Amino acid sequence: METKNRINNKTDALDRQQCACASLRKATRKITGSYDAQLKPVGLNSTQFTVLSAVELMGKSRQSDIASALAMDGTTLTRNLKPLAEKGWILIERGDDQRVRMVSLSNKGKNILKKAIPLWQQAQLSFVEKLGAQNWQRLRDSLHALQKL
Repeated sequence: METKNRINNKTDALDRQQCACASLRKATRKITGSYDAQLKPVGLNSTQFTVLSAVELMGKSRQSDIASALAMDGTTLTRNLKPLAEKGWILIERGDDQRVRMVSLSNKGKNILKKAIPLWQQAQLSFVEKLGAQNWQRLRDSLHALQKL
């Protein structure tokens, strides 16, 4: 009976390491490291690049709308915006309602993004080449489906 419990415990522990959450987080750490290394020459990490890209795409927007678009809670976005604002890459202003913060890309932010995009493209191309175009399309479709859960 003790041997059976030990086997069940090992199987359970293995299942926990291969669950959706653990598997996605492991893959994310690997992929993030690759993109971070590629973006390092311009002083950005992949999260900062994603935030700047969202701000560029959305134009001047409420901070809460950006957080929603990025599936981030407000506190996490605030923490990610702070260094971008300190470097002058984004502008954070009060909206008409003083409780609302409006975020926009500064000229410095546009310039850093312009420098970063080719580096991001290299990271993306490398990832797709390693994974394969069909696998990338399937993964992208699956990730979009997961985001809707």
